[in-house]
Amino acid sequence: MFKYNTELLDEISSLPVADDLATIQDMMRWIYSYFNASDLYYGHGYDNAWDEAQQLVLAAVHLPIDVPEALYSSRLTQVEKERIINLVFERLGSRKPVAYLTNSAWFCGAEYYVDERVIVPRSPIGELIKKGFKGIIKNEPHRILDMCTGSGCIAIACAERFPEAEVDAVDLSLDALDVAQINIERHQVSHRVFPISSDLFNDIPQDKYDLIVTNPPYVDAEDLGDMPQEFHHEPELALGSGADGLDITKRILAEAADYLNDNGLLVCEVGNSMVHLIEQFPTVPFNWLEFEHGGLGVFSLTKEELIKYRHLFA
Repeated sequence: MFKYNTELLDEISSLPVADDLATIQDMMRWIYSYFNASDLYYGHGYDNAWDEAQQLVLAAVHLPIDVPEALYSSRLTQVEKERIINLVFERLGSRKPVAYLTNSAWFCGAEYYVDERVIVPRSPIGELIKKGFKGIIKNEPHRILDMCTGSGCIAIACAERFPEAEVDAVDLSLDALDVAQINIERHQVSHRVFPISSDLFNDIPQDKYDLIVTNPPYVDAEDLGDMPQEFHHEPELALGSGADGLDITKRILAEAADYLNDNGLLVCEVGNSMVHLIEQFPTVPFNWLEFEHGGLGVFSLTKEELIKYRHLFA
């Protein structure tokens, strides 16, 4: 059934784990040790084994991530232990990200529902949203477009940061939009965040936005093939974008100006494919943004700049 970490799984199966471990703290420490002994990759909301162990255990027993540590000494029931052990088997054996196992991911300090219909939120654009795009936009936006919305986390975070704004959340995938709708309802922003099915700009109304934010698929073919197993649980439609990772980004660059107000701005993430973008368009003045908490490959361009260099992207 499972392909990965089979020796560790055999060892766990041979031990009376449920009898040996009593408390939440016991279970976290045990998982931490086995995760450290494994070949797991951390990059889907958590970057280390301890944080993943903590998230897995607390989600399994329906406790919030900020539960007082005094409760860590609480004893687990037999049912709870078995539920946690089963999740550990799934994480080790399939290398499925914890976010999918628990249907929970965090973005901009808020919790979102996720499953394998969408990628796990992890964009550094979250830092820009928290700061209100300070130093990037001149005026508070009232109309925002989140292109390639996925789980809807960027659209919803923008709506929460700018309470007077309306946000259109666009995606080609109907499955992704179903997940976005779940999050829109959970965050109670249905009156301001509107999911739209469209292949980029093809099927959306000819509207004008103050801000277009997009985290499109941008993984190039070589990187897509080399990615750790955890990434292969995510929808490929939301990751790959041609040989250089820029097929979708170029379409956005060519059309975005038509949907921006005169002082409008595009903020776009291309990750490691920034190398290809710089090589192919050396004359374009991409404003590469810096982050305090890690992240790269996010740029901004004004409407004026997009119009000036549009001929290069077509």
